[in-house]
Amino acid sequence: MPESWKTRLTRWSFNLFPAYRGSGARIRYIAGDWREVRIDLPLSWRTRNYVGTIFGGSMFAAVDPIYMVMLIRSLGPGYVVWDKSAAIRFLKPGRSTLRAQFTLDEAEIQEITRLTAEGAAVNRTYRVALVDGEGTCCAEIDKTIHIRRK
Repeated sequence: MPESWKTRLTRWSFNLFPAYRGSGARIRYIAGDWREVRIDLPLSWRTRNYVGTIFGGSMFAAVDPIYMVMLIRSLGPGYVVWDKSAAIRFLKPGRSTLRAQFTLDEAEIQEITRLTAEGAAVNRTYRVALVDGEGTCCAEIDKTIHIRRK
């Protein structure tokens, strides 16, 4: 699905927001229905660590808010959505631009709606990989998101 003018404006705002901008990452695409987001994390003077690879904190900060915001936008104002926990596994040093793609399908949204219909809270865990240009996974991040109806 192509970007809408609203998601394009949100992408620009997100990339200018100081907390996200400080990670060194850039959001490159947000689907009009918020079911897909793509980011890039380049190796630059802002993201380089002492040994010349991408700093792990930049890797984590680049992916940290994305699934939470996607769920907030996809589920609507009748839900409370919070990050609950996260884990990152560094698999290889990031020596070039890393990319991540976040997706939510309709079945996932329907499952969350079903599980929270009676007012119960649900925790969902999503995995995202940061991969280089050759497709090598450099880090995997698991994000656990807490969701309930208001």
